[in-house]
Amino acid sequence: MKMWKEFGNNELYLLLMVAAAYFVYFLLIRRPDRLAKQVRVLSLLWGIAVGILYDFTIGGGRTDFYKVNDLNNYEVTDILYYILFAPFGYFFFYLYEKLNIGKKTFIMYVLVWAFFGVYFQWVLTAADIITLQKGYKLMHSFPIFLLTQTLTGVYIQVLKSKESLTAAE
Repeated sequence: MKMWKEFGNNELYLLLMVAAAYFVYFLLIRRPDRLAKQVRVLSLLWGIAVGILYDFTIGGGRTDFYKVNDLNNYEVTDILYYILFAPFGYFFFYLYEKLNIGKKTFIMYVLVWAFFGVYFQWVLTAADIITLQKGYKLMHSFPIFLLTQTLTGVYIQVLKSKESLTAAE
């Protein structure tokens, strides 16, 4: 693992995005209507696990549809890229609970997040944090985000059926 090829704008943008995402995350967990601690930890791990899963499946190996930062090999700032997924896992869980997503609103919620995922990937591409390659296009990510958000929503429903997701005061 290399430190980085050159510390440029993409690494700086990544640092700013991570700082902004965790700032919002820490504001949300201070609210009285925050998620329960075990759900919070689960949502963070879910976000990181999903990001790493896709990076190791479509972002590396034989497919190698995109590279993160400057190199096709791993560099230290790639870790920042992975930890950026954690607060978004929390945001998905938090908003799911706060917006009281149910059967009637589930499809809309998942669609909005899938479009947001593609938009955020576009931002990452515009900031040169990820570079699409081998003919991969942003629109190819939409069904991946749709599947991921649907599975995440189903997972939350399973959790909700077992216990309350919000923290007790």
